Amino acid sequence: MKNMINLVISSSYWPLAGNFGLNTNLLETNLINLSVVLSLLVYFGKGVLNNLLSNRKQTILNTIDDAEKRYKEATDKLNQARTRLQRAKIKADEIRVNGLSQIEREKQELIQAADEDSKRLEDSKNATIRFEEQRAIEQVRQQVSRLALDRALEALNGRLNSELHSRMIDYHIGLLRAMESITD
Repeated sequence: MKNMINLVISSSYWPLAGNFGLNTNLLETNLINLSVVLSLLVYFGKGVLNNLLSNRKQTILNTIDDAEKRYKEATDKLNQARTRLQRAKIKADEIRVNGLSQIEREKQELIQAADEDSKRLEDSKNATIRFEEQRAIEQVRQQVSRLALDRALEALNGRLNSELHSRMIDYHIGLLRAMESITD
C-alpha cells in the first residue's frame, strides 16, 4: 500500500517524456489516466482488501465460535443447574413428607403413651379404691367383732356365776381330754 502511495506521490515529480505523462490533478486528468490510476488501485488494493476482509472474516468466525462455545457451556450449566434444582426439589419434598410422617408417627406414639398412662392411672386408682374398700371392710369387721366380743363378755360376766363358771371349765377340760385320747 505504501508503495502505491509512493508511486502516486512520486509521479508528480516525474518529468514529462514526450506526449506521455501522468497527470495527478484529478480535475485535469483524462479518462486514460483515470483508468490507469483506478486499475493500479484495484490491482494493489485487491490483495490488501482481501487480506483485511479475510482477517475480519476470520475474527468474526472466531468470535462466533467462541460465542457458540460459551452458549453451549452456559446451556450445559443451565441444564445442570435445572437438574440440581429438580433433585433439590425432590429431596425437599422427601424431607417434607418424611418430616410430616415423622410428626404424625410421633403424635400417634404420644397419644398411645398418654392412653397407656391414663389406663395405668385408672387401674392404679381402681386398685387403690379396692384396697381402701377392703381395708375399710376389715376395720368395720374388727370393730364389729370387738363390739360383739365386748357385748358377749358383758353378757357372760352378767350371767356367769361361780357354778356356771365351774361347769364351763369342767366341760372344756373334758373336751381337751377327749381330743388328747383321739390323737394318741
